[in-house]
Amino acid sequence: MNYEILIAFIFATAALAISPGPDNIFVLVQSIANGKKYGLATTAGLMTGCLIHTTLLAFGVSVLIKENESLFFIIKLFGALYLLFLSYKVFKSDAHIDFPNQTGTKKSFGKLFQTGFWMNVLNPKVTIFFLAFFPGFLFSESLNTVIQFYVLGFLFIGVSSIIFGSIAILAGKISKYITKNSSAGVFLKWMQIMVFISIAVYLLLSDK
Repeated sequence: MNYEILIAFIFATAALAISPGPDNIFVLVQSIANGKKYGLATTAGLMTGCLIHTTLLAFGVSVLIKENESLFFIIKLFGALYLLFLSYKVFKSDAHIDFPNQTGTKKSFGKLFQTGFWMNVLNPKVTIFFLAFFPGFLFSESLNTVIQFYVLGFLFIGVSSIIFGSIAILAGKISKYITKNSSAGVFLKWMQIMVFISIAVYLLLSDK
């Protein structure tokens, strides 16, 4: 078992979770509009949705790995190219982070959990991202591939939950800091670009 790969995966996941995206901004907005408990409920829904994507990936890609190593290489190549494409999209985007206004009736914990869950499960981009991100971090030649994908999935969920939960709890301070400091958006933008490029390069250079 290669623990260095797992550590690298944890750091990559943490960097991705901190970088501004639709999920963590949604958590931030819910926390600002309704309170930290509602942001935590949204986080719980999003992370539960990640478990569905992990399951699909574990059983789907594991079969491909067993049946065709060349196809698995193509999957990793696709993953690297997709991550480079994401880095390009971030590069072309505005560094300013907008927080959309929340209006209307306050939703219950259960409703926000469901919103987070379905927002994640029904987003095909999450499936594609998991397919791009996970295969390059398989960490054992002897351990069953399905188990490895679940280990990575739970690590992803655990690290992301801690960071998203922190965003929910510190929502007010985070939003004020980002609003007042224009350089924060630029820093987060370039951090996200570097993370995507670094993972893409890692995928291209890594062995099965």
